[in-house]
Amino acid sequence: MTLAGTRPRTARRTAAGGTRPHHKPARGRRSRSSLPLTLVMAVMLGYAVVPLLWLVISATKTNAGLFTSPGLWFADDVALWDNIVQTFSYQDGVYTRWLLNTMLYAGVGAGGATVLAAMGGYALAKFDFPGRRLMAAVVIGGAAVPLTALAVPTFLLFSRLGLVNTPWAVIIPALVSPFGLYLMRIFAAEAVPDSLLEAARIDGAGELRIFLTVALRLLAPGAVTVLLFTLVATWNNYFLPLIMINDPRWYPLTVGLNQWNSQIGSSSGGEAVYNIMLTGSLLAVVPLVVAFLLLQRYWQSGLAAGSVKQ
Repeated sequence: MTLAGTRPRTARRTAAGGTRPHHKPARGRRSRSSLPLTLVMAVMLGYAVVPLLWLVISATKTNAGLFTSPGLWFADDVALWDNIVQTFSYQDGVYTRWLLNTMLYAGVGAGGATVLAAMGGYALAKFDFPGRRLMAAVVIGGAAVPLTALAVPTFLLFSRLGLVNTPWAVIIPALVSPFGLYLMRIFAAEAVPDSLLEAARIDGAGELRIFLTVALRLLAPGAVTVLLFTLVATWNNYFLPLIMINDPRWYPLTVGLNQWNSQIGSSSGGEAVYNIMLTGSLLAVVPLVVAFLLLQRYWQSGLAAGSVKQ
């Protein structure tokens, strides 16, 4: 017996009084269809992980062990700590100066670009002023222009201003992020309700106070997303510092490590820097990994925000 108004879970009654069993999905067909996707993801994972794994293993080898032991396997003697010490002491510790330079360029450049992108994106999304559509179109066009195409004109402009071979030659171009501005404009249009802004205006708050106390908190996930993108772009920037800076004291890690790489195989005994060049490359990745781990939750929420219309 069953209670009135209830239906058995195992079967449903048909009009003829029989039962109609539930149809189960074909697991074999689903697994066969997902097999190619799994293989593709495995290839992509290997493409991303294998070079990093090779770099980690190579950083634990001596200079002689790099040529005697297999590439993807550790040598008999692990020399990671010795390689780190040699990396920071080679050429009077110039690696430390390059690391600090990179932190300066990436920190100031990415931080300033995030602030400017948040302010500009908020203004384009929430204010109506003449030329707004034209400005938005210019921003989209600027995001489509490759940075290498602007390197030579930027060099000629900065040479006239006397900024070449100074940190400002790297920091000032890093402050401009058309993609970050476009991303913050899209994010601000969905994340900041107009009704909330109107309520703040009715309470007597000024526009700057509204932005700092109300809008900026709602824009935080998107701002962190822009910060990560600009941080990675500035940290890995190579071509612009290469043509802007000639003094090795102001080199970032990308240019400095390439200078060490150019010494390999030279007549001045360049093979001796092979192990410390690889160790320096590994150490250059660590700050970015730490930044992603610390800001991952804000980054994920920033990418997902605005995807669901309320």
